[in-house]
Amino acid sequence: MMRIHAEIRTEHRMPEVAAGALSPDNLKGMETMADGGVVRTVMAGMPLRSALASVDDYLMNLAVVEDLCTRVFS
Repeated sequence: MMRIHAEIRTEHRMPEVAAGALSPDNLKGMETMADGGVVRTVMAGMPLRSALASVDDYLMNLAVVEDLCTRVFS
């Protein structure tokens, strides 16, 4: 079975807020953290289908976090 190892890096004005909002949805094998002005999410050893579904969910959640940060902190 194919296993995926990947990292998603996105720039944010408030990376601690974004990482804090995104990390509760992490699955086993995922870690989300603020790193300077970037949010890093590392995925390690996930099956391909799980990785694809997780990235899709992550990107939707990221869009919500970005929208909320823009509205609340602007």
